[in-house]
Amino acid sequence: MATIRQLSPETVNRIAAGEVIERPASVVKELVENAIDAGAREIDVVTAAGGLALIRVTDDGHGMDAGNLALSVERHATSKLDESDLFDIRTLGFRGEALPSIGSIAELTIASRASGSNDAFEITIERGDKRPLRPTALNQGTRISVRGLFSATPARLKFLKSERAENTATGEVVKRLAMAHPGVGFTLTTGERAGLRLPAVAPTPEGLLQRLGRIMGSEFLGDALAVRGERDGVVVRGFAGLPTLNRPDQAQQYLFVNGRPVKDRLIIGALRGAYGDLVPRGRHPLVALFVELDPRDVDVNVHPAKSEVRFRDSGRVRSVMIGAVGSALAEAGHRASVSGGVATIDTMLAGVAQTTGRQPATSWPPSPGRTSSSPPSYISPGFAEAMQAPFHALDQPSGDTGAARDDPPPDHLDRPLGAARAQLHETYIVAQTRGSVIIVDQHAAHERLVYERLKAMLANGGVARQGLLIPVVVDVGDDEATALSENVAELTELGLVVEPFGQGAVAVREVPALLGNGDVKGLVKDLAAGILADGESHVLVDRLEAIASRMACHGSVRAGRRLTPVEMNALLRDMENVPYSGQCNHGRPTYVELKLSDIERLFSRR
Repeated sequence: MATIRQLSPETVNRIAAGEVIERPASVVKELVENAIDAGAREIDVVTAAGGLALIRVTDDGHGMDAGNLALSVERHATSKLDESDLFDIRTLGFRGEALPSIGSIAELTIASRASGSNDAFEITIERGDKRPLRPTALNQGTRISVRGLFSATPARLKFLKSERAENTATGEVVKRLAMAHPGVGFTLTTGERAGLRLPAVAPTPEGLLQRLGRIMGSEFLGDALAVRGERDGVVVRGFAGLPTLNRPDQAQQYLFVNGRPVKDRLIIGALRGAYGDLVPRGRHPLVALFVELDPRDVDVNVHPAKSEVRFRDSGRVRSVMIGAVGSALAEAGHRASVSGGVATIDTMLAGVAQTTGRQPATSWPPSPGRTSSSPPSYISPGFAEAMQAPFHALDQPSGDTGAARDDPPPDHLDRPLGAARAQLHETYIVAQTRGSVIIVDQHAAHERLVYERLKAMLANGGVARQGLLIPVVVDVGDDEATALSENVAELTELGLVVEPFGQGAVAVREVPALLGNGDVKGLVKDLAAGILADGESHVLVDRLEAIASRMACHGSVRAGRRLTPVEMNALLRDMENVPYSGQCNHGRPTYVELKLSDIERLFSRR
């Protein structure tokens, strides 16, 4: 018969360490959270050998006196938890076993000086062996050093990754905490170089965006939309990127709950609901959302590393998130990512480099050491002649340039999308504003306009239909005909009236009035294929919107169609007044904006 015995405190601490300390980044997270809870305004993190040789976190917080310092390394000792209410957690950390657990598997040294005290003290725990307190020299705050991590549990070392991977994980931890607390300055040094320097910023929306831009990139800084929503005690704020700014993964989607960085599947579903069809399938928007609610309505202790939370009413939180992000996207109107224009300029620069056989200068615009009047180094003396010839290829414009023959109304130049000046290749509209050139994909833009009108009609009771004088018979195949017949009600609600017409065929009797003289056969075949591909996985509303999207694609102005100046300007004005017109139904941008200043730099005018 097996004998039950109580484990030694050292073994208990090592077991607790296995739950809390997965890798060096876990130690950094615990120590930095403690520093933030202590009111630190500057936090310095130093690691060596990926954090295995050294982790040192120094802060200027409140510090600890001798009594509190000695008690801080005891199990289940904390200043962050009110025993009268275990769910009222208003700090980042309260797991009392974190410091003793670290001390049980490494050499832990804590030096601290309390606010207003002239004395500083230091304590060391070496693999569970606690040493007595001793005086030391230190400014106000706390310095914690961890050396030889996992030296007492060498089996854990085989599960760690490369030094570079561990440094990356540590950097991600510091970045997330820095995003959640912009009023705190952070410095991260890995090895011998400073990998991250984030000065403290004002605790305002502008300051928060500045901090987010430093971490998420300058593209996000230019394309971020302010998000704000509140209902039933749940507040959601932060920033969401324009739909045209997206990534192939979810690495740039951040969620913070009461100042705590968390990873939660809630944000995935909420963003999918908010962005809907604005982002291409397989792509993910960039967002940083901060949720604030009563601490009693969220359980932060469902994961040993405190990286997950559980909401008492997750549906309410999700609803507020969807509403806040959706409102921000709707208010953005026709805006598209500024990165489109930047990418266009970069492409032009690459073309210039290929033409001249030289690489572009590494600095663009010109560096302070070079005058704005001097040409870039990659422009050769024969470049101008090469670019001027031959002119015979330009005597016949590829599109109707009638818009350029008359001066546009002055107010059009002040509009966001400007005044139409030309149509190129019967596909692209070139417009002019006071300070930029706009290039519009006419098919993509009109596709979004038709789609939004279809959705508006659908929400208001149905889509207006027009009957066909002669029904159009479409041969689609047996499976496709069956799929269309099973969705007759949804198609009728969207203005498309079809009925079976023999084997493998359907007859179309009415079409949505918005589609005009569109390609009815192409539309029906595309709808049938789409319904078969989607199956029954979508709810009714999703299926209706998917069908409406395909209808809009077939009913919009096609590439290759010449437009009159009046039609081009009407399309631009509609884009300005219809939400989400900055991207088509497939999530691609409908226009790019080239700033005049960038074009002038391209030609060495600046």
